[in-house]
Amino acid sequence: MATPHFVRAGVLIPWAMVMAAVGCAAQAQASEALARKNDCLGCHAVATKLVGPSYKEVAAKYAGQADAQALLVQSIRNGSVGKWGDLPMPAHPKLSEADAKKLAAWVLNLK
Repeated sequence: MATPHFVRAGVLIPWAMVMAAVGCAAQAQASEALARKNDCLGCHAVATKLVGPSYKEVAAKYAGQADAQALLVQSIRNGSVGKWGDLPMPAHPKLSEADAKKLAAWVLNLK
């Protein structure tokens, strides 16, 4: 049996590529929902500065840093001050390490 394909604009796209794209979109929606659930969007927005920097600004600042996700997880869970000015980011210690990693990964993938 042949591998299933998806036809788009006359081009055959392997089904695995289609499913990977769908999976990435679902993960992005889940991470945004996680940000909403934990009130992150009260201070941050994806593309514009609110109280804190936009998530795209954060992604740009940490682009190419091997330890970027770990640094963001630490800031999310422990809070920070001085990285984006004088206004501190409050700690979110009740947020699980796993959820903080999901949020950090989502932010870092925004471009």
